[in-house]
Amino acid sequence: MKSSRMEAFSDGVIAIIITIMVLEMKVPHGDDLQALSTVLPVFISYILSFLYLGIYWNNHHHLLHTVSIVRGPILWANLHLLFWLSLIPFVTGWMGENHFARTPVTLYGINLFMAGTAYIILQKQILKFHGMESSLAQAIGNDLKGKISPILYLIAIALSQFMPIVAGLIYLLVAILWIIPDRRIEKLYQE
Repeated sequence: MKSSRMEAFSDGVIAIIITIMVLEMKVPHGDDLQALSTVLPVFISYILSFLYLGIYWNNHHHLLHTVSIVRGPILWANLHLLFWLSLIPFVTGWMGENHFARTPVTLYGINLFMAGTAYIILQKQILKFHGMESSLAQAIGNDLKGKISPILYLIAIALSQFMPIVAGLIYLLVAILWIIPDRRIEKLYQE
């Protein structure tokens, strides 16, 4: 199968996930700025999750730009990633509605860790099919951000039971690390 079909499907799923997430945000009762303060935690969690979904969408696009054909294991690995991304609206809503309480922040981190793991699995399946001499293998190199991110997630998950706000800041830190798209792949196609 051509990778463009998988990319189009994934784009659609991510767009639906973002739509569901924004539709879950409720309009506050009241017409002053004080009314907005009641939904501030929900809005902050939405911004963080929107950022993450944008990062995944962007890097997924770059990842698939390196291949033209996909096979069954790659399709299943992609569905695995989409599964974890599809849970983001739920954990986002739970975390925001409960003002960044311990358990929701922990589950949010577990979801981020699993989505990151699923992305790595997808990347490895593509490498397995296309080989270590492929343009993707050349672009990835030592993948420092890819190695640091799961460690930071695990640290944040552990801290979330004692300092959920610190855990949330670590989740933000990981997002900041990835906010710039994976330029390693872009560089391959600029030359």
